[in-house]
Amino acid sequence: MSTALSSVVSEQNREDYATKGFFVLERVIPPEHLELLRDEAAQRIEKIHAEMDAAGKDVLGINHRNSRYFIANQYKENRRLVPMLFSDYMAEICRATLGPNAYLFNEQYVIKAAEKGMQFAWHQDSGYVGFPHREYLSCWCALDDMTVENGTVFMLPYERAGVRSTVQHTTEEGTNDQVGYHGKDPGDPVICPAGSIAVFSSNCFHRSGTNTTSKMRRVYLAQYSAEPIIRPDGRQLHFADPILLNGQKVDG
Repeated sequence: MSTALSSVVSEQNREDYATKGFFVLERVIPPEHLELLRDEAAQRIEKIHAEMDAAGKDVLGINHRNSRYFIANQYKENRRLVPMLFSDYMAEICRATLGPNAYLFNEQYVIKAAEKGMQFAWHQDSGYVGFPHREYLSCWCALDDMTVENGTVFMLPYERAGVRSTVQHTTEEGTNDQVGYHGKDPGDPVICPAGSIAVFSSNCFHRSGTNTTSKMRRVYLAQYSAEPIIRPDGRQLHFADPILLNGQKVDG
């Protein structure tokens, strides 16, 4: 794939990111990466089920057995996803949004089971960090065709949210979700084919609905930061593996 900016991210995309906090790229993930992501998703679900069995629980954190899964930060144990995470197209998305320096910060699967996948409350990704930090980038990669019926993500543009910075979130009883927006705006649904990427700031509010279809709804979330994100005690949060340094792509 060409590394020219125009081949991946348009000027309109860049403007939307700056003014709205998000944009969507349709069918940008190559077929071989899409199949790899789907195969890895199945293996990670098996792993989280084993952890639940060992703990004698059906809920671990915000993972709910046969309902929804957030399976994160395992790529260093299994390097199969390195070609996708450090690909030319991901580097160009980072360059267009974060600038000349970008680091892989986090990666996780967000999966909703067929017919009973739970909804996910309004939040900013930065609301889960828990301390002040520079906003980062979320790349919401659709592994299936996304519809309102199967619980796609809804985005809330900055202007309608009324805020561009991280706000205080509260924990929702019963789901352990962090909630930061309590308004009535339903947001804009991301309706897109498999292989698309919703690109948004960690300060952009988003939510998702329930999956009412007969098929699983799978998403892979790759997140990048313009600098390592450091905890107040000086320890690094998650990863800080460079994909761009001084504008130049770094191999994973």
